[in-house]
Amino acid sequence: MTQIAKLALEDGTVFTGRAFGASGEVDGEVCFNTSMTGYQEILTDPSYRGQIVTMTYPEIGNYGVNAEDVESRRPFLSGFIVRQRSRRVSNFRAEGDLDGYLARHGLVGMEGIDTRALVRKLRVDGAMKGVLSTVDLDDESLVAKARACPGLVGRDLVREVIPEGPFEWNEPLSPWARLVQTSAKPRPADAPRVVALDYGMKWNIARHLFDMGCRVTVLPGTATADDVLRLEPDGVFLSNGPGDPEPLAYAQDTIRHLLGKRPIFGICLGHQLLSLACGAKTFKLKFGHRGANQPVMDHATGKVEITTQNHGFAVAPEGLPDELEVTHTNLNDDTIEGVRHREHPAFSVQYHPEASAGPHDSGYLFARFREMLK
Repeated sequence: MTQIAKLALEDGTVFTGRAFGASGEVDGEVCFNTSMTGYQEILTDPSYRGQIVTMTYPEIGNYGVNAEDVESRRPFLSGFIVRQRSRRVSNFRAEGDLDGYLARHGLVGMEGIDTRALVRKLRVDGAMKGVLSTVDLDDESLVAKARACPGLVGRDLVREVIPEGPFEWNEPLSPWARLVQTSAKPRPADAPRVVALDYGMKWNIARHLFDMGCRVTVLPGTATADDVLRLEPDGVFLSNGPGDPEPLAYAQDTIRHLLGKRPIFGICLGHQLLSLACGAKTFKLKFGHRGANQPVMDHATGKVEITTQNHGFAVAPEGLPDELEVTHTNLNDDTIEGVRHREHPAFSVQYHPEASAGPHDSGYLFARFREMLK
């Protein structure tokens, strides 16, 4: 039998659709992603912690799921909404379907609503708190719950997604994500060591670092500068992660003490944290940037990259400290997409150059970091 699901927004709007995946009730910030593919990467991206994600592409699930394309140890988002879930899986790499995948991981899904109407509302009014439920179908009750849920601002969601302890990374990129075959054997002792501070890191980042010939040690994002320097790394990577960067004072303090001591490269939340550590401010975007089609200009070359993005906060241009130079700009809304430090070997970007599935225009950034390690 078809099970009913409802999504209630804090402004009183309620959408009624069909449930799939697991039964239950979840709350979170309701956002949308404009990618046509990559739904499994989105489901397993820890940056979506605390969010209910809506896909704008009308049919999702047609190529199934597999163990090779995951970006973390499990899905971390709160709920998943699509216009239509594909009942047929047609891909030689598929190991299962979307419905079963969500059910196994206890994720509530909903289909059959007008996702265009939902996305237009979020674009006009901004991202909203919401509740997705298959157990409470009373509109008034759900709206009250949506208004009472905590949202993202001021919360430390990083502690909910980081690994329990340090570990060595020895997995290369998938053959489907690169042109040159790379060995999965551990790197020799004289290979450069990169310490990756994991605030909710997508695994494809670590795969890229490993593919560059680096020894990669992953530390939880709560690690101190002493923890990092004790490993005598040649460089430090600052990962992506969920939520508001401003409450993460411990991460900003670590980065502040590492500046000038080792080359630093940051992505997404890592970009925001590097900027905050240098004295910048961040702010919440109206509905965020989430998709695989965001145009970004590289100021050094004048070239435009099509990028994959997933963030709801951005670095404020007002009061940007003199030691930071803006290197990349989003051509949709002129927000800052990259900075570099004028004195120390440190740079960062707001978007995801490692993205899979997504465009590969920005892979040069990993090569730039590799050169800094020399």
